[in-house]
Amino acid sequence: MTDSFVYAAVRTPFGRYSGALAEVRPDDLAATALTGLLAKAPDLDPGRIDDVYWGNANGAGEDNRNVGRMAVLLAGLPTSVPAGTVNRLCGSSLDAAIIGSRAIAAGDAEIVVIGGVESMTRAPWVLPKPSRAFPAGNVEAVSTTLGWRLVNPKMPKEWTASLGECNEQLGERFKISRERQDEFAVRSHLSSEKAWLDGFYQDLVVPVGEVTRDEGIRADTSVERLARLKPSFRADGTITAGNASPLNDGAAAVLLGSAAAAFQIGFDPIARIAGRAAHAVDPQEFGFAPVEAAGKALRQAGIDWSDVGAVELNEAFAVQSLACVDAWDVDPEIVNTRGGAIALGHPLGASGARILGTLAHVLRERNQRWGVAAICIGVGQALAVVLENCAQR
Repeated sequence: MTDSFVYAAVRTPFGRYSGALAEVRPDDLAATALTGLLAKAPDLDPGRIDDVYWGNANGAGEDNRNVGRMAVLLAGLPTSVPAGTVNRLCGSSLDAAIIGSRAIAAGDAEIVVIGGVESMTRAPWVLPKPSRAFPAGNVEAVSTTLGWRLVNPKMPKEWTASLGECNEQLGERFKISRERQDEFAVRSHLSSEKAWLDGFYQDLVVPVGEVTRDEGIRADTSVERLARLKPSFRADGTITAGNASPLNDGAAAVLLGSAAAAFQIGFDPIARIAGRAAHAVDPQEFGFAPVEAAGKALRQAGIDWSDVGAVELNEAFAVQSLACVDAWDVDPEIVNTRGGAIALGHPLGASGARILGTLAHVLRERNQRWGVAAICIGVGQALAVVLENCAQR
């Protein structure tokens, strides 16, 4: 088995629902991220890419029929470059990274591109196909933007609760207050804004037309402002539009390779993939699943939380993020130091690649050796990856 490494990462700006990227097809967003990534490795012959694994959660509209392959073709790569699309909901592109890194570790590939895309704005409504032609009754169109759809009636009701309701239950379980959630959300916005002002995202984000910056950041927000928002899922609940991730459009991509691939790529890697893990729980407890996923990945890497200098945890909801951080033996100040999904956005299929690429650059920026990227996944799953900063090995 050989080591696999992160060489480069990019993402598009993340647009708001019905915002600046609303007119951009998801396959075009994916191609933009892919083109931007390869621009970072001008010495690499694209024909030497062994495979592309691309994350996508919905796949019901313009991202249908293997959007990873569509991105390869639209980006102008040689038709000899294969590609597949991975769907593990919110964890799709982190799963793509795990699959790609395993292919390298097994010797099946030297150079792999992974990434993901989602246009939640352009996710269509779908109609169930009738078993017989011309049904007499009405047919309901179902939105594919987020959450359960066309639910199998055999599923227990507690499993198919809304994502928000599931996390209201998590907040009750761990007694996480509305105020703590709002404070966490404000930190996400302020950290994201500071990252942009510091130039952190200058080399990580490629423009889409005239869109150059994430749309969702609210630098002027405050706990007082968020406290005025109404609960979104329960009349007496704690989760609001202000302390949960929004609906977004965007794409992200990461270049992976073996140590020997540096010669073809033209520069040295920035981080080694040292551990990777998946974990599953009851579907309604999905927000807490990253706790054990990260623990498994750390054990695989042969380290523990005392070694970790940076964490990128996808902020699906402030409440589940706080539950995970509270459960980990980790300083909250090293978590999402350059912002998180509550501010930056959470285009489902792209978020795993975003946190992985961000983590690699945060480790370099903070001169830390070890970092963890973790993401919760609807229907009771989570993924985690441990990175080792090559400059600190």
